[in-house]
This record gives sequence, C-alpha cells and structure tokens, in this order.
Amino acid sequence: MRELSMHLMDIIENSIKADADLVIITIEENKAENNLTITVKDDGKGMDKEFLQRVFDPFVTSRTTRRVGLGLPLLKAAAERCGGKVEITSAPNLGTQVKACFQHQHIDRAPMGNLAETLTAVIVGNPKVDFVYTHITPKGRYVLDTRIIKETLDGINISHPKVVEWIKKNIAEGLKKINGGVDE
Repeated sequence: MRELSMHLMDIIENSIKADADLVIITIEENKAENNLTITVKDDGKGMDKEFLQRVFDPFVTSRTTRRVGLGLPLLKAAAERCGGKVEITSAPNLGTQVKACFQHQHIDRAPMGNLAETLTAVIVGNPKVDFVYTHITPKGRYVLDTRIIKETLDGINISHPKVVEWIKKNIAEGLKKINGGVDE
C-alpha cells in the first residue's frame, strides 16, 4: 500500500469484521521528535493467544473467502522499513488494539494519504459503527466523534450527502488547523 491511510482503512475494516461497535483511531505526529504513531482500538470479538501469535503470517487469516491476509504483514513491513514497529494486543471478547510506530522523517515512510476521504468513506460506509478519531500534533488536537454527530443529526442518516460533505470538510479543515495551515 502506497499510503498510510490505506493501511489505516485496512485495520479499521478488520475491526468492523470483528463486530466492533466502537473504533477509536488515534494518530500522533511530532516531526521534531521524529515520531508518528497510528493506533486503532476496537471493542470487537478480539483474538485468542494462538491466533495473535501468528497474525503477521500472510497465510493466517480469519477470512473464509480467501486464505491470504496481507494487511497486517504489509503494515508491519512498512513500519519496520522506516525504523518503526507494530504491536497488537487482543483478547477474546475484549477487542483489539493495533499500534503502528514510524520514524516520521524517514525517507522510506509512506505518505499519510488523504485522511479526510479515507475516514469519511469508512464512517459513511458503516453507519452502525461509532468512530472516535483523534489526531494530535504539537500545534493542536483534532477530534471527530460520530456518536456526537449522530446525536446532533437527530435521526438524519449519517450517509446523507450534506452530512458526508460536512464530515469530509470538517476533517480536512481540522487537520489543516493542527498542521499549521498546510495540507499534509
């Protein structure tokens, strides 16, 4: 995958397939300290110890449609390629947390990609799942919580075109604000 936003989408899709009701996405960036951390935590069905120990093997997957799962192995390779790592904690019925750490300034780090489009697509495509997205930089913090959005909408579908447009614009503007007025 050429962009970290695509890795993020893959992890979130894993959470949704694990029947998560809540997915918490946290991205922490600090260029001065050369750190980028992406964490996805869910309340899905989790994994047992045996499956967790083999989760980075591309031939281990919970899918029944095909027997290859490349998402987590590719994420691990992307992190390690630029001096980082991936840690996964999980337990049956307690959910899963995937934490990917990267050297922010490493020449081999994939670009972030379009987070506004990626997250909007995930949110709109999964209206029964709640998402909390927090993005932290030295210049500030941006938070989007779909539970608050849904409550504010008071029955209007989160997939309504005007809501979709608002979500994407809100994320893009929020990220621009915490990145010092530049798109990253």
